[in-house]
Amino acid sequence: MSSLIQLENIVKSYRSTTALNGVDLSVEPGITGLLGPNGAGKSTLIKIILGLIRVTSGSGEVLGCRLYRDGRRIRNKIGYMPEDDCYIPGMSGIEVVQFAGSLSGIPPTEALRRGHEILDFCGVKQERYRNIETYSTGMRQKVKFAAAIVHDPEFLILDEPTSGLDPEEREALLNRIKILSTQNGKSVLLSTHILPDVQQICDRVIILAKGQIKLNDRLEVLNQTVSPTVTVRFEGDHDSFVSSLERARLRATDLNRSNTLKIEGDIEDLTDQVWKAASAANVAIHSLVPARNSLEEIFMQTVQEASVANS
Repeated sequence: MSSLIQLENIVKSYRSTTALNGVDLSVEPGITGLLGPNGAGKSTLIKIILGLIRVTSGSGEVLGCRLYRDGRRIRNKIGYMPEDDCYIPGMSGIEVVQFAGSLSGIPPTEALRRGHEILDFCGVKQERYRNIETYSTGMRQKVKFAAAIVHDPEFLILDEPTSGLDPEEREALLNRIKILSTQNGKSVLLSTHILPDVQQICDRVIILAKGQIKLNDRLEVLNQTVSPTVTVRFEGDHDSFVSSLERARLRATDLNRSNTLKIEGDIEDLTDQVWKAASAANVAIHSLVPARNSLEEIFMQTVQEASVANS
């Protein structure tokens, strides 16, 4: 699978402060979550990818274009949704999206048509004709998202896209991002501090800490536990079920909840063995959920290790 973004040994310094220090980064097609604590260098990395600032040293390519030298071409291929508000007072929502399309070279009439189409997709109704400064935070987020995709870019960079959204609108926006990726072939770099967003829609995770890439891997790999593990909620005799599991060479741990066990075993057919043990103990299983590593724990551990390494 070819990389959309390939950066090599990127260093960016601001006088005595080094924001990025030897960043090697490969971003593949799909949805990639970019995580990092405040001050990790995420904003600097995004600006470098967009060709807005020069690197102190290093090289790279973005969507087949040379880093910084082809900045205009890069930005034409990317849809960028910034974290901060960026609108011209006095413009309506549809005018903001139309203007964004015009900046990308779309003729005004076509930009207006596409603006309406995209706002429909984003769930913006008649409020599109109101001045944008009258919008709520959540409404402005929708318009920013629409402005980022109106020119049909092949790659999206979304900076805190669900910030300020209520749970229902947050879920709707994540679904729209997923649709753009799975049905329209868009690749996405999602910069966020909301870990459940990453867990829900991302294929890969990048963790940036202390100006360096500390982790870059597929989410399904990170979620895998060291040994196969399931959490089981059951009805029946507890001791009989545990004894049946032990005879199958499985390890059971109570989870301080009524009739709920964490079951581990160094076997590939763990689920089948659990069902057989339950049948032998005359126990009814209500739920059986494969365990996975917590993204929050992975994030905290990675950041802490980076802090120790740089202390």
